[in-house]
Amino acid sequence: MNRRKFVQHTSLTAGSLLIMHNLFAKNKEKVYGYNNMLYTLDTRWSQADASKYPVNDCHEMVQDKQGRIILLTNETKNNILIYDTKGKLLDVWGHEFPGGHGLTLHNENGTEYLYITDTVKHQVYKATMDGKILLTIDAPLDANGIYKKREEFVPTETIIDSNGDIFIADGYGAQYVLQYDQQGKLKNYFGGRGDGDEHLDNAHGICFDTRIDNNMLLVTDRTRNCFKRFTKDGKLLEVIKLPGACVCRPVIQGDHLYAAVLRSPDMNKEGSGFVTILDKNNKVISNIGGSEPTYIDGVLQPMSQTDKIFVHPHDVCVDRDHNLYVAQWASGKVYPYKLKRV
Repeated sequence: MNRRKFVQHTSLTAGSLLIMHNLFAKNKEKVYGYNNMLYTLDTRWSQADASKYPVNDCHEMVQDKQGRIILLTNETKNNILIYDTKGKLLDVWGHEFPGGHGLTLHNENGTEYLYITDTVKHQVYKATMDGKILLTIDAPLDANGIYKKREEFVPTETIIDSNGDIFIADGYGAQYVLQYDQQGKLKNYFGGRGDGDEHLDNAHGICFDTRIDNNMLLVTDRTRNCFKRFTKDGKLLEVIKLPGACVCRPVIQGDHLYAAVLRSPDMNKEGSGFVTILDKNNKVISNIGGSEPTYIDGVLQPMSQTDKIFVHPHDVCVDRDHNLYVAQWASGKVYPYKLKRV
């Protein structure tokens, strides 16, 4: 073999070995999930410097129209951290939300706004994307006497209707879903504590179920391990049972519903969280870090954590490429993890 052919042969062999090595390395990366909803885990996605931009509880995340990932934490050194999808920190703001909990993005005639709930200050805020407060909603002490004092109002989540109406889930308070107009005037409420299916216990999250009908609300009933579908005026339509899963807010993208499972319901099972994914028919099709969904005679069997990749996952953000970002509560002040869709 002459020198030229030898060099070509050696280059091809080295290139083939490199490709094989890369494929082998990729294949070694652990994959989580079931039924083609599969993900690899990146626990070091965030490139934020913890000494400069610390987090406490990472509560919720959204993606804006620019593609940025926005995180809410109850760390008042920087309540809002803004990233690109690769984990680079782009901006921070906010010192006013010691109980920053719920983060909702709403596009109003082409302009995006953030809605923030604060469980310590017992308030809900509408803010510009750079943090200017435009509206504050206080405890609804005029709501026919159902609230006697401001401390009974502990809002955890909001969703905004196309007409500007604001639905607030009082998930750590009196367990009502309250409907306000866009000026912050109370219009209606439903739910509240009680033993009936129409009542709520830890109404942690709320969204419009765009998979089926924009006029339907999905509300979390975390203590009872389920989501409940209501009409906008509060008529109960369906209970979606999720045994073994204390679910946080429902997140819709396309035909799928995603939710962080804070823990399994046994109070001794702290640190037992995972992420669950449902299809359009509300059938669980995948769990990330959790057991394979199993149905017997159409009934979902209790789910549980199988991989110790999360402690207390609190929210899931789904980006345009169907990757997931998971924020965690009481988990050692860790930054969000990224789950890349396989």
